[in-house]
Amino acid sequence: MNRLIFAAALMTSVAASAQDTLRPALEATYGEWRNSIIRKDPAAWQRATATHRKAEVRNRIVSEKRMFPAAVFDIPAPPPALTGLKFLEAQQNGPTAKAAYFGKVDFDVGGNPTDNLLVLSFVREGTAWRYDRADYVSLVALPEVRKELAAGNLKYLKETPEAQPSGQIPPTPIAAQTAKYIAKVYVFCPGREVRVQVNKISMHRFANAQEAEVVIGGAVDGLNEVQYAIRKLDGATGKEAMTIRVYLFSQIPGVQPVKAFEYQINEGGVPKDFGTGNFNVDAAMVGKIMGK
Repeated sequence: MNRLIFAAALMTSVAASAQDTLRPALEATYGEWRNSIIRKDPAAWQRATATHRKAEVRNRIVSEKRMFPAAVFDIPAPPPALTGLKFLEAQQNGPTAKAAYFGKVDFDVGGNPTDNLLVLSFVREGTAWRYDRADYVSLVALPEVRKELAAGNLKYLKETPEAQPSGQIPPTPIAAQTAKYIAKVYVFCPGREVRVQVNKISMHRFANAQEAEVVIGGAVDGLNEVQYAIRKLDGATGKEAMTIRVYLFSQIPGVQPVKAFEYQINEGGVPKDFGTGNFNVDAAMVGKIMGK
């Protein structure tokens, strides 16, 4: 019995020691990254940001025909400070780590922020931690989770895979060329997970969502391919309406996006599990986005 008590105490001590060293390292990295955004400092941003994330951000910017790295700092609100937030935990799994915070996450856009969840992700490159991403979780629809976190109960974090470090660094994508035509994938998929791939380059995942994402590399002249995979989520009926679309966007003010591709299932319909379609960027379509 004494050995068991000693072992438990030792494990608790090791866990506490890891928190003591991991937390300040992650917070220092986040502080460096946040300051680089506020100061609009490209060199500091390059140093603080994970390699795969830098590549993803660059690909998205050039796919919207914006200037890199200047457009990195063209954001609607500054990243939130950790000051005033309640630290919940810092967890490491191999070369990945996450730090979670609870409280009034303030994006400095006015109003009165309520208590919500902020999870920061990091990867280790060489001997240093690099910032990956931040996930802001609104708890408006999760009042019981809000109560649990306020009381220090971390059950929600432990049971949510996205809140735990995966142990795997995401691969660095191939550098995309500046898009000729800006395109976005729009998906409406209540009760379903939808994966979309455009031109075998731009990969997207949507789950129980109504969202749009920029097509990496944009659309090209001539034939463009759209592949999709659809899966019903637990608790769904499988009869929900669903839409997959690709839009082309104009850079001319006042010109509306052009719908280039659509796969749609009405309420009660049954979608295919997998499918491939295409759309053709021809002179007529180009004329529309040019406002002609």
